[in-house]
Amino acid sequence: MISLCYGEKTEDETCQNLRTVHKRILSIAIPSIISNITVPLLGLADTAITGHLGSEVYMAAIAIGTSVFSTCYWIFSFLRMATGGLTAQRFGARDWSGARLCLKRAMVVAGIVSALIILFQHPLAMLAMKVMDASGEMRELSLLYFRILVWGAPASLGLFALNGWFIGLQNARAPMWVALVQNLLNVGLSCYLVFVLGWRIEGVATGTLAAQWAGFALAAFLAWRLYVRLRKRQDEGQMERISWARYFSVGRDIFLRTLCLVSVMFSFTIFGARMGDTILAANAILMQFFLFVSYFMDGFAYAGEALGGRFMGSGHHARFKILHRALFVWGIGVAGLFTLFFAFAGAESVRLLTNVEAVRQAAIRLMPVAMVVPIISISTFIYDGLFIGITATRGMFLSTAIGTLGYFTIAILGFTLPTPMPEVWLWAGFLLYLALRGAVQACLLPGIIRRKF
Repeated sequence: MISLCYGEKTEDETCQNLRTVHKRILSIAIPSIISNITVPLLGLADTAITGHLGSEVYMAAIAIGTSVFSTCYWIFSFLRMATGGLTAQRFGARDWSGARLCLKRAMVVAGIVSALIILFQHPLAMLAMKVMDASGEMRELSLLYFRILVWGAPASLGLFALNGWFIGLQNARAPMWVALVQNLLNVGLSCYLVFVLGWRIEGVATGTLAAQWAGFALAAFLAWRLYVRLRKRQDEGQMERISWARYFSVGRDIFLRTLCLVSVMFSFTIFGARMGDTILAANAILMQFFLFVSYFMDGFAYAGEALGGRFMGSGHHARFKILHRALFVWGIGVAGLFTLFFAFAGAESVRLLTNVEAVRQAAIRLMPVAMVVPIISISTFIYDGLFIGITATRGMFLSTAIGTLGYFTIAILGFTLPTPMPEVWLWAGFLLYLALRGAVQACLLPGIIRRKF
């Protein structure tokens, strides 16, 4: 009989390990997927509410404000990733004092960064308005939204650190409940302030601000309960004093990698805008499809982060290999389902998202891209999670930098060469960007594993 299990021990032991790893993957991936899906609802709720204020200028102001904060906080996502990977390793080593230290370090950095954002809020706001080319009433409303919501920086960045710590401790349910509570409060408070008290855009901003702090307060309470429990435990495994130098080394690599991601996403929009409003709108629809896929794939990346760091901390090389293969099984399955969905229902989905016929036709013409993206992006998401877990962040940055270079090369060629469909070149560059990231990490992983284990 051919065994479907992997490993280096007996078949029974390996099958048991495989079943355990699959259960652990799902215990982290499913709550993380739910959390991911709720993330865009904060901005979506604000947009929906302002859409009923009687003027498109409110929607434009919210769009600008949401983009500014999303980009700003995304740059500091290393607070979640670095904390998650380092904590998972300490969890695997049963170094409870080290796990607690990870949280302390992350909260200190989050506090310093958020204080700087608040301190320099005026020049940041002016820079954002200039980049977004906001003027007139839209500029004033955007600034009002910014000046209210900037006071949520400590809550938002602190929540990054807390969520990373939860994931590192193999607890994906706490971030899920925090996200659900935060979004429900945001919708309820914003609707009350706008439609009952008549606060208009300041009501939207205040409701979102209150929801951010409520989410942070709930996360802090749950983290404190875990922290107290860890403080009562005796360290059982190998202890490691996590230095500031190591934390910032990991954070620096993730920060640089995030800058590459931001450059790709921003330039993608800029290139699309130069191709005309129709292509820009069609690209935006297909990019929403990609983002929706990423919400699911990121759930398995989080599982790779938590379990990869755990197995590294405990020195379980065989289980790490099982995790590697199991994640790809789930990744291929999820990507296959999305590919089938886009193949059979992609065109109808486009028709539901827009009633502009020219945009519909352009998006449907590019639908093969949406069908290919899930398959090409599998390794990108899976390896990102594993690399974060074992804190191989230098390799992750290198792969993203190479992918970014490939993307810009193809995208720029699409503008310089005489071609009737430059948008195809743009999407080809984006697909190459995803493929190179996964391919480079796949090549680097064996050597990294030999060093880490």
